[in-house]
Amino acid sequence: MSGAGILDVVREVQIPILAVLLVCGGAAKAALAMGTRSIEAETGPTVIFPLRLRRPAAVGLCAAELVLGFGLLLTAGRVGAGVPAVAVRAATVLLFTTAVGALHELRERRPESGCGCFGELSRTPVSLRTIARTAVLCLAALSSIGVPPLRMPGSAGQAGLTLGVIAAELTVLALLSPEVGEVLTRMSHADPCELREVPLARTFSALEASAPWRRYQRFVVTEGPVDVWREGCWRFMVFPAELGSRRVEMVFAVYLAGRRAPVRVGMLDVAAGAAEVWHAPVQDSLQASNHV
Repeated sequence: MSGAGILDVVREVQIPILAVLLVCGGAAKAALAMGTRSIEAETGPTVIFPLRLRRPAAVGLCAAELVLGFGLLLTAGRVGAGVPAVAVRAATVLLFTTAVGALHELRERRPESGCGCFGELSRTPVSLRTIARTAVLCLAALSSIGVPPLRMPGSAGQAGLTLGVIAAELTVLALLSPEVGEVLTRMSHADPCELREVPLARTFSALEASAPWRRYQRFVVTEGPVDVWREGCWRFMVFPAELGSRRVEMVFAVYLAGRRAPVRVGMLDVAAGAAEVWHAPVQDSLQASNHV
């Protein structure tokens, strides 16, 4: 195959590669947001925005990646040829161009922050590798403009060349991606839960989704805990509460390992200074407080 033919293959493969990366990135951000109950959580460059603008910026970034990713797939064939395909690919160029500048700004202003490109996996501080990867993707998106509708390879040789180009580009992207090292580290070993770092936001999400919190929340009189501490695999949160005429402190214990981690609750009668015992099953609130 001639050099021009190889270049055509290189340009064609950018469309599915970019589409998959955008969809995966958007889905990872959405999964992290649902896991922490906060769309602002770990969304990379959005942390440099004023606090009031972080939520709309994070929502916009997540939505843009998903829309453009699926848009690249939908306009790759004859159905989306012409103006729709050019518009989606040009918008993808704009997204990655903006991302290059945003990551550079993030590296200067918040050097400890991760790019958030792939959600929880992208906690490593932004480096020149991360910026270079985004620049490569920007050039890839630029090269995809004007590519005719994609078609299946016409021969075994052309199919092999296409797979070879995809493998070569994915290798380059992997070398520029700190997330690969994070995945390998997680696969090779896992820290015991006593040493594992667990974001406080994730603990709050687990608490709010638990049966004890739903049962006792109506007695809590403050929006947030007055004290938080950790012992081993458990994180404890203290909330002032009122049970009838009694002033109590409810102490919720959230286990920090597992997807459906247990949550237990105990009470301390503020007036009497007598601590209640932990209980796992949730019974009727007032009965539980009197009998536990």
